[in-house]
Amino acid sequence: MSPPAWSRRAQPLLGTLVEVGVPFALDAKADAAFDRIREVEAALSRFRADSDIGRFNALPAGASLAIGEDARCVLAAAASLREATDGRFDISIGTGVHDWALDGITLRKLAEGVRLDLGGIGKGHAVDVAIEALIAAGVASCWVNAGGDLRVHGELALPVHRRDESTGGAEPFALLSDGAMTTSHLGDWQVTVAAPRCLWADALTKVVAFSGDVEHPLLATHGASAWRRPMAARSQADAEAEDSDASR
Repeated sequence: MSPPAWSRRAQPLLGTLVEVGVPFALDAKADAAFDRIREVEAALSRFRADSDIGRFNALPAGASLAIGEDARCVLAAAASLREATDGRFDISIGTGVHDWALDGITLRKLAEGVRLDLGGIGKGHAVDVAIEALIAAGVASCWVNAGGDLRVHGELALPVHRRDESTGGAEPFALLSDGAMTTSHLGDWQVTVAAPRCLWADALTKVVAFSGDVEHPLLATHGASAWRRPMAARSQADAEAEDSDASR
């Protein structure tokens, strides 16, 4: 049997371009993935006053609110990583790592000024639930790529390329089957993590970046593997061009 022809559709979501790949005959099914990602964005975006995160950030100290399933899933993972890393995994971005608490469906604000930002973990969750939506819609093989947060499902091996910092192009890196892979540029390093779920691949790139350890115990806990390499040094001309652009 010959392999299916693939439909690749993209939409701007999650602050990036999200691509969904499905067999061409099932092109309309891609809408299920995009619709589910919109739901996640509506729940998790700190830029939306009506999202669970936006509502939490606006609360006074000591207040709490009931949150939905997407926020509960991501916040539970973030809380477990906070504890496992002694607070170095910090979705408050320095505003109060221990000043929020999740109790079942209730998110509590323990101090004034704490603000949550799920940008380092929420995109991976969005990719996971988009894949789940495609499976529920009857798609046996598919992928979702949200700006470098990638998950593949079914009987296909998707080529993965990483940016070559020395040339500015891309280079072949791996074939991904039935799993997730995320590459992040963090500080002076390019970090790639492969894991069964994209939420963990996304979050664990940060753990590898701040620990410098591609064999961190949390990787084994979540069935993950990691790679880390230095970013190419910028030339003086590149630095001056960036400074010039930034001043405009």
